[in-house]
Amino acid sequence: MFPLLSRRGLIALALTLSAVSCADEPITTSAVNPTDSSTAGAGQPDSVNQFRNPVYPGDFADPFVLRVDSTYYGYATNSGDSNVPMLRSDDLVHWRLAGDALPVLPTWAEPGRHLTWAPSLLALGGGYVLFFTTRDRRSGRQCIGRAEGTSPQGPFIDRDSVPFLCQPAFGGSIDASVVRDSTGRLYLIWKNDGNCCGKLVSLWSQRLSDDGRNLLGAPVQLLQTDQPWEGSLIEGPTMWQEADHWHLLYSANRWNTGEYATGYAACASPLGPCLKPQNVPLMASNGSMAGPGGAESFEDIQGRRWIAYHAWTVGRVGYAAGGVRSLRIDGLQVGPNRALVSR
Repeated sequence: MFPLLSRRGLIALALTLSAVSCADEPITTSAVNPTDSSTAGAGQPDSVNQFRNPVYPGDFADPFVLRVDSTYYGYATNSGDSNVPMLRSDDLVHWRLAGDALPVLPTWAEPGRHLTWAPSLLALGGGYVLFFTTRDRRSGRQCIGRAEGTSPQGPFIDRDSVPFLCQPAFGGSIDASVVRDSTGRLYLIWKNDGNCCGKLVSLWSQRLSDDGRNLLGAPVQLLQTDQPWEGSLIEGPTMWQEADHWHLLYSANRWNTGEYATGYAACASPLGPCLKPQNVPLMASNGSMAGPGGAESFEDIQGRRWIAYHAWTVGRVGYAAGGVRSLRIDGLQVGPNRALVSR
């Protein structure tokens, strides 16, 4: 567990970046940890006092938030009868159910398995692209699919007869996330699912064509497990560029325990190289929050940076214990001294 400095609901942790980030100054990163509550506060979330985590108390794991104009859409790992359950919010404070973004699985997927995980969305060319993970009937591995829709609420349809991306020899591929650089170039980052079958686990990156339909060049490895807190797996990457630096968050350790946590790496580009500037997680179990992970970065209507992530509640960790992975949000900001701080 990392040392905590708590004040008015803030949890602060100091990092020191290596030369890969082109910065010599320390980076301080903080995550807001408001008191857990099943009732969200009112008003715009302009300060830590105007929303309460979890912002949605139901099961909503591996969340991705997409802003379309002034509306926010949330997408998550399968829950109940939904392959990709959706939430909708006008203020990031109040969230309501909005249906299933992917009501029909593609023909290459095994039906009825409830193994549709970790969606991410891309607005492109007047439409929307959904990347998701589900079980490939041919290989028996979890693989990444690509579906299209004309609305952020779907329905999204994957018309391909094979997965968009899969690494069967490495255990499969999961947790796709789209990265866009300042020139508009697209990249896909993901994890090979090696922990399914005793294989090495890595985070990967590869160029994505401008229309989002094809992978270009060769994949590159970004990170592997090399720290005790990570356990045997690393997953759930999200990456963004801010203040001339590339920031990568990822999850590690066992997802159904309080040991699950969120790590940080600094990268030179979406294709790496990436280095971890510390040997402890950025965000770990604290207070009533347990096992925070599945983070994805997004911007609000005013251009402010946030992360959406899930966590259990202490005392109800794991589905067998009656727990859920509820939706939480925290603000992030890169300041003039290249500091990554919460708001």
